[in-house]
Amino acid sequence: MPAETIPHATQSSPDDGRDRPVDGRDPAPGYRSRTIGNRTLHPETQMMRYGYAPELSEGAVKAPVFLTSTFVFQSAEEGRALFDLTAGRSKPRHSDESSLVYSRFNNPNFEMLEDRVALYEGAEAACVFASGMGAISTLFWTFLRPGDVVLHSTPLYGGTETLILNTLTEYGIVSVSCADGMDRAVVMAAADAAAAKGPVSLVFAETPANPTNSLVDLGLFTEAVERIEAAQGKRPVLAVDNTLLGPLYQKPLAHGADVVVYSLTKYVGGHSDLIAGGAAGCRPTIDAMRRMRGALGTQLDAHSCWMLLRSLETLSLRMDKASRNADAVAGFLSQHPKVEAVNHLGLIDESDPRHAVYRKQCDGSGSTFSFTVTGGERAAFDLLNKLRVIKLAVSLGGTESLACHPASTTHSGVAEETRLAIGITSGLVRLSVGIEHPDDLIADLGLALAGV
Repeated sequence: MPAETIPHATQSSPDDGRDRPVDGRDPAPGYRSRTIGNRTLHPETQMMRYGYAPELSEGAVKAPVFLTSTFVFQSAEEGRALFDLTAGRSKPRHSDESSLVYSRFNNPNFEMLEDRVALYEGAEAACVFASGMGAISTLFWTFLRPGDVVLHSTPLYGGTETLILNTLTEYGIVSVSCADGMDRAVVMAAADAAAAKGPVSLVFAETPANPTNSLVDLGLFTEAVERIEAAQGKRPVLAVDNTLLGPLYQKPLAHGADVVVYSLTKYVGGHSDLIAGGAAGCRPTIDAMRRMRGALGTQLDAHSCWMLLRSLETLSLRMDKASRNADAVAGFLSQHPKVEAVNHLGLIDESDPRHAVYRKQCDGSGSTFSFTVTGGERAAFDLLNKLRVIKLAVSLGGTESLACHPASTTHSGVAEETRLAIGITSGLVRLSVGIEHPDDLIADLGLALAGV
């Protein structure tokens, strides 16, 4: 909750976490403190408290929803100063100074949510958007201009793939894909090919990829960024779509990324009742994206921010339970005679080169994976139509288990030739495992497969 709107607000230095009063009055205990004594609190604990002081909101244990479009200035001079701060024409006097002017630019619920997303990622700053594609498109419009080149991994989420191949090209933005994010020679060749086409302003990776769970070695992509910087004299931004494992099981910022983007709809929201996106990273990158968000109007509404604050409190519980369930379900499917392949990270053999990257970058296997049903599209449709516990729907990361056919839904806008090249075949089914009892999920899949 920003200092300008709170009579007793406190600010804290990021290095020591101690509360400091802004206006000389008593500080709000714990408002932005990340420590108790000499102990730094874990993110799971911070989700219950960081950035909010109950005594400043009538003692409410949970933050209220700030359903307001605009904010009152104490004077015309203050209005001018706050707009200058919001627009980036002036610098904040302290690290967490806010400038509440209008809810397209900021809002107390935005700021509490952004603080907590940044904490989970270990980032300097974060910002939230109306959808995951809102976050990705804002990232693209922030850093790409006509004539620029974007280097990206494959496969990508269908919406991202379509945005790059269909929309960006209309604005003269060129893309170069990297067919194998695990092979150094392939990655460096793609970096050279991108640099040869023009200024590379953005390098974009999705790992694990949706829906195949293929991995990108972020160490190699960081090396590619440095190679491009040496060739063109300017460092491109390295962005990572962290939807499938983040922020709990993967921290791309620790492996060289400048910014991570999410569909917060998925695990962070986790109840299939909202649409949202997010980005976290170094402050200059996030500040630039936040200004573009204000220009485009891709901001998230206050109520959805409040719902995400609620969901963050149980994120680790839900993801851990769903991940354990997915391990059991994937093990069952891997032994079934009507299933050809299971793309689950926990099933990667130690002799597989992907295993070393998985162990280096990931702290868990997550709960979304795909598998191939013998018999192509007809067999996949038969399976999906016979499921009773698992719901037939797109999206992932919710409390309920969901299954879909990527080739005809989430990636239907991608050319068939491209789909096949990246492993999205007609028999591929994507499964997002929820928090039901695993025995029931296995029974549902077993009965459905028996009827295929």
